[in-house]
Amino acid sequence: MKIGRNDKCWCGSGRKYKSCHMSFDNRIKDFQNRGYEVPNHQMIKTPEQIEGIREAGKRNTMVLDYITPFVKEGVTTEELDRRIEEYTRKMGCIPACLHYQGYPKSVCISVDDVVCHGIPSENQVLKSGDIVNVDCTTIYNGYFGDASRMFCIGDVSEEKKKLVRVTKECLDLALAAVRPWGTMGDMGYVCNKHAEENGYTIVREIGGHGCGVHFHEDPWINHIGTPDSGLLFVPGMTFTIEPMVNMGQPDVYQDEEDGWTIYTQDGKPSAQWEYTILVTGDGTEILSY
Repeated sequence: MKIGRNDKCWCGSGRKYKSCHMSFDNRIKDFQNRGYEVPNHQMIKTPEQIEGIREAGKRNTMVLDYITPFVKEGVTTEELDRRIEEYTRKMGCIPACLHYQGYPKSVCISVDDVVCHGIPSENQVLKSGDIVNVDCTTIYNGYFGDASRMFCIGDVSEEKKKLVRVTKECLDLALAAVRPWGTMGDMGYVCNKHAEENGYTIVREIGGHGCGVHFHEDPWINHIGTPDSGLLFVPGMTFTIEPMVNMGQPDVYQDEEDGWTIYTQDGKPSAQWEYTILVTGDGTEILSY
């Protein structure tokens, strides 16, 4: 429905559209007329929503900070899951993963050749040489924060350490490439370029996602791209950047038995780091890490 100049703005500010988001929307329309893919209003958060997502993100970061000293040799992934659920609920939050579309645990923990969605188990004991991704999402007052970190367990090979380091560099380079009125292709290009320069590949089927009001929202975030192409980034967008970088080929497959765990097709290790970010008027803000 078309908004009149003197109608209340769609963002919920209570101000007239002409003095709030009209010029903002006109700028987006100008990019669209020039052939760019542009976000809809559902992808752009209101100030109230942003504050809620920011608070959820802080608590999600607190969960990852809490679990960090427990991610070590001899610990089961089931124990890590239990600790995360207990701590999350102690803070008055909800673990978003638990029962999400049937997922059975409170966190995803992925080891070595598991790309993502690894299900914690009492039978999986972390051992020296493992690289581990802990992917945590927290709900607070109905808003979502999402992030993941990598951990090196005990005596990890230099080859695996490099994969973990370069993946973090891919994430940070991607973040630096996100700017208001820039494109997703700008971000994807630098992220993929760095991976390839180090002899790695980025998973193509799985990417980042809008996050904040819901666990997974539009847009889908591609970590491979061409500069000045793809979706336009504008202030108020919140989404995850989470490149999954493989030591070998980019091909992956899903475990048919559990319906969740994603593995590298060639059995080589994979690493992932993730932030939830906000696009601001002059750059970005990391909401959870």
